[in-house]
Amino acid sequence: MRILLISANTERTNILPLPLGLALVAAASRRAGHDAILLDLMFEKDTPAAIRDCIQGFHPEVIGISVRNIDDQNMASPKFLLPPVQEVVSTCRRLSDAPIVVGGAGYSIFPESALRYLGADMGIHGEGETVFPALLHRIAKGVSVSGLPGLDLPGQRPAGSTLARNLDDLPLPEPGLWIPSVSNQGQFWIPVQSRRGCPLDCSFCSTSAIEGRPIRRYSPETVVKWLEQLVANGLRHFNFVDNTFNLPPYYAKDLCRRMIEKRLDLDFWCIIYPKWIDRELVQLMAQAGCREVSLGFESGSDRMLGSLNKRFKAVEARTVAEMFAEAGIYRRGFLLLGGPGETEESVEESLAFADSLHLDALKITVGLRIYPETPLAATALAEGVIAPDEDLLWPRFYLAPPLADWLPGRIAA
Repeated sequence: MRILLISANTERTNILPLPLGLALVAAASRRAGHDAILLDLMFEKDTPAAIRDCIQGFHPEVIGISVRNIDDQNMASPKFLLPPVQEVVSTCRRLSDAPIVVGGAGYSIFPESALRYLGADMGIHGEGETVFPALLHRIAKGVSVSGLPGLDLPGQRPAGSTLARNLDDLPLPEPGLWIPSVSNQGQFWIPVQSRRGCPLDCSFCSTSAIEGRPIRRYSPETVVKWLEQLVANGLRHFNFVDNTFNLPPYYAKDLCRRMIEKRLDLDFWCIIYPKWIDRELVQLMAQAGCREVSLGFESGSDRMLGSLNKRFKAVEARTVAEMFAEAGIYRRGFLLLGGPGETEESVEESLAFADSLHLDALKITVGLRIYPETPLAATALAEGVIAPDEDLLWPRFYLAPPLADWLPGRIAA
């Protein structure tokens, strides 16, 4: 079958993200014997024309559309990102009779409400590499798709999703899926995912809804072999999008050692959970090519760290930040202020803590985006911040009521 996969994301707020998830689905579709192509709308000046040309030239039998984000998580002036995706669905509908399937990380958090809003024929929540080929098989055979795990149909409750136990069983995208997107676009950070899932249960986080709690990994050999292919095709700047690069620590060390042994000559940045770090790991990361880490310590108040269900204390975050500074690695810190229990005193404690780390960059977020089925959502419901029947697709935020008039101005100042 001819499969057109469209990455609908065009937001350039922080970085220009390439559609890793959709490329993985494309690779899985090709392995299953289908002719799959990928259209990344990030680089298209005329979206309707790009879709029209692709559909008229390729004549797809199934169209998949990826939804990366629902909104920009900015409480002060939230931007809802689904209307342009809805337009993509509508454009495809006008130009083709092919069934339209939506999926992606953002979609997976809100499968029922997002499918209803977008008006697609069906959706896939969770990992698409196994569900999408299975769906294509049923469509090709002309049999019912109802009841397929991970598949969402309008008016039906989503079927339970399945997660791959061994990521090495899934194909990685060949370099040809990336290179057309980044040619003539300047320096890009190519996304790499070596692990999925997160068991840390931060009170506000939606990761478990997308990837599950258990950490599942590609073998280090598989990741390094893929990196070798990408480097051989002229790519050398990589972004490890793993939720926590340093979990588990033994895996991170093994991966770095293998990268060093292969002398890949690449640069990468990654996300670090500020605990379970030692100097050996930091040095291995530096030798493997790590140039920047994102430190999500979120608060400098131990009481607030407990409220957010963080597994570390502020002193541990300080120690980790200092180790990366000694290794010469750029450190980008993050504060997330205004959660349940936040006070003026804890805010000032966090600001003073962040200042004392002498970071290279700091991003401060005021207010926490409320996602379904999280402890934060339960708190917001108990306090009357949200109603019981809200699906939370439209962005809703939590800001500790006593700080509503003070905190935004304090951070701006």
